[in-house]
Amino acid sequence: MLDLLAVGGLVLLRDSVEWEGRSLLKALIKKSALCGEQVHILSCEVSEEEFREGFDSDVNNRLVYYDLFRDPLNWSKTGEAFPGGPLGALRAICKRTDSGPVTIALDSLSWLLLHLPCTMLCQTLHALSRQDVCPGDSSPVRQVRVLGLLHEELHGPGPMAALSSLAQTEVTLSCTMGQASAHIHCQRPRQRPTHQTQLFSILPDFSLDLQEGPPPESQPHLDPHTPPVDPMAHLTFNLRLSNKEREAKDSLTLPFQFSSEKQQALLHPGPGQTTSHIFYEPDAYDDLDQEDPDDDLDI
Repeated sequence: MLDLLAVGGLVLLRDSVEWEGRSLLKALIKKSALCGEQVHILSCEVSEEEFREGFDSDVNNRLVYYDLFRDPLNWSKTGEAFPGGPLGALRAICKRTDSGPVTIALDSLSWLLLHLPCTMLCQTLHALSRQDVCPGDSSPVRQVRVLGLLHEELHGPGPMAALSSLAQTEVTLSCTMGQASAHIHCQRPRQRPTHQTQLFSILPDFSLDLQEGPPPESQPHLDPHTPPVDPMAHLTFNLRLSNKEREAKDSLTLPFQFSSEKQQALLHPGPGQTTSHIFYEPDAYDDLDQEDPDDDLDI
C-alpha cells in the first residue's frame, strides 16, 4: 500500500459506514511528511486540533493547514476565512511557492462536492494533480500528489464516475473477516490497470501495519489424461440429428409456407374439387346500424 506514495496524481480514498478512511488518510500524510515532503491539508469536516492530534512535532511542522471547518463561508467576518470560500482555498493551494514533491490532502471531497459544482471541482483537481507548474508559480514542481477522502455512499453514480476518471489510484476500504482491507485499483497512462487487495491496520501513532492477505483459492488440478465429459450424455432429449433426420427435416413443407402448388390449387380448383359458400340471414336482433354499432348494448 505504500506504493500509493510512489507516484503523483489523484488518489481517491473511498470509505463507507462499514470502514472509515480518515485514519488511513492521516497515515499516508505522516508517511509523506517523514519522507521530507511539504503537506498541504484542506480540512473541512474536523477541526485543526482534532486533525493534528496523534502526530508528533516532526510531522506537524511540515503540515500547511487550510481551515474550512471553523468558518467555511466567512460568516463571522473575522478575516480568518478565505475570501473565495472553498474554491478560494483550493486556488490558494494551487498558488503555493514551495518546490519539490508535494502532498495535498483533501478532507474531504464529499464536503467539497456539497458546496461546489462537480465540474468546477473536477477542473480544480485536474489543475492540482496534473500540472507540473501551477498558475502563478514560476518554480517547477517535480511531483504533486492529491489525497482525496470520499464518502462514496453520499454521492450518485455521476460524480463518482467523474472523480474516478480523474484518479490514477482508487482505494476502496472495506472489512474482510473483521480486518480492514483496501482494494487498490491503479490506472496509469500507457499501462494496464492493476488490482490489489491489502489487509492493514492503523496503529495509535498513525503508522501503517501491513498484513498478509488470505491465500488465493486453490484451483482443482485437471489430469490431462482424463477423457472429457460429454455434457449431453444423460439428457432425456436428443440435441443432434442424424443424416436421415436432417434430410427429412429439410424436405418438410411447413404449414405457413405458401408454395406455388398451393397457390395454383386455390386459384384454379380442379373439376372434382368443390368450393364452399357461406350463407348469412340476419336475425331480428342483429345490429346492422353502421353509425352506432353498439346501440344494442342498452347502455
